[in-house]
Amino acid sequence: MRWLRITAALAVLAAAALFALSGRWPWRRLEVVAPPAPVVSALLESSDTLRSGETLPELLGRQGLEGEELTGVLERAGLDPRRLRAGLVIQFRRRQPDPVPSEIAIRMGPEERLAARLEAGAWNAERHPVAWRTEVVRIEGPIDNSLYEALDAQIPDALLDAESRVRLAWDLADVYAWSLDFNRDIQPGDRFTVLVEREISEEGEVRSGAILAADLLASGKHLNAFRFVAPQGPARFYDEQGKSLRRAFLRAPLDFRRIASSFSRSRFHPILGIWRRHEGTDYSAARGTPVLAAGDGTVLRAGWGGGYGNLVELRHANGVTTRYGHLSRFGRGVRAGARVRQGETVGYVGSSGLASGPHLHYEFRVNGIARDSRRMELGRGEPLAPAYRALFEQQRIQLAQALAGGAVRQSGSVAEGQ
Repeated sequence: MRWLRITAALAVLAAAALFALSGRWPWRRLEVVAPPAPVVSALLESSDTLRSGETLPELLGRQGLEGEELTGVLERAGLDPRRLRAGLVIQFRRRQPDPVPSEIAIRMGPEERLAARLEAGAWNAERHPVAWRTEVVRIEGPIDNSLYEALDAQIPDALLDAESRVRLAWDLADVYAWSLDFNRDIQPGDRFTVLVEREISEEGEVRSGAILAADLLASGKHLNAFRFVAPQGPARFYDEQGKSLRRAFLRAPLDFRRIASSFSRSRFHPILGIWRRHEGTDYSAARGTPVLAAGDGTVLRAGWGGGYGNLVELRHANGVTTRYGHLSRFGRGVRAGARVRQGETVGYVGSSGLASGPHLHYEFRVNGIARDSRRMELGRGEPLAPAYRALFEQQRIQLAQALAGGAVRQSGSVAEGQ
């Protein structure tokens, strides 16, 4: 029987070969058919800019949308169309072959985005936070002229844009506001090193964040600053000994271009044309420059002061009073009896009263006697509370290593000094 099975098998193989050569089969072939692939509409992205004098409904109408209806949806989600400014960029998305967008996005600020989507014939809008990630960078260089020029020369646009460089210069000047006068104390050969957070948004925007530490070499002396946030307390800067850089009074109550006239026993008055005692310091600055309270205090008066023009006078502790003259206007809420904090705006530079041009006349008086504010002891920095010294020292060592070019641990991450 074995030979019969072999013979049958050979016959089947021979028949199969014959049908294969002829291209015909005696039975129906099994055909595997793949399911049709879904057709995905391509998303086309575009943007449009709000023009000068244009309303939001007009811009949306230019995109083929019902501007008034969609604006109402956006308003209910928190958008105020009256506060939109020319130059605002709005993002649009539409699916081919649809002629009008079905999604829009508006940045309401650095931290928030408003997104609207057309679903089942109706628009829905939601507000979403914009995610930012933080890295730490180290920047150093010489200070040949001004702090801003030094930072501008050392920081490329790829690292921080021009606006962020200006902000960094202001922030660094604020750190040393009680220790250093960048308009007067900087000399050739001085250098800076700063450790600063660089923030990058999910859309690729870059901005400067908090300064973590800095070292200024000024007149051959190192001035260190380390940022420390005590539990349930504000961020403050301390030196390597744990003493606060903050003092009772600012060295200068504004950002000024130059000192036009110093404290003097005898000065030729440019308006009166006579020699007389000058009991303050005149800071030349652009009209409208904010004038800051030099220290915590109470407003004694805020009004017309004769030759002083618009004058604010503050009373501080230990018999100290300060005067701010020739203002163009007063700060909000600045009136007799009001309390002000150091650094709060009390007015704006002007040329009211006996003034030949915009500047601030600043006086520093102790028990009614005028003193040269630039030669006064501005107070001692308060030491850090003993309970926080160990935590501060741990962070200070890490920051000092990063200032020297090492790595710093910040919020659980490590950023290399650059």
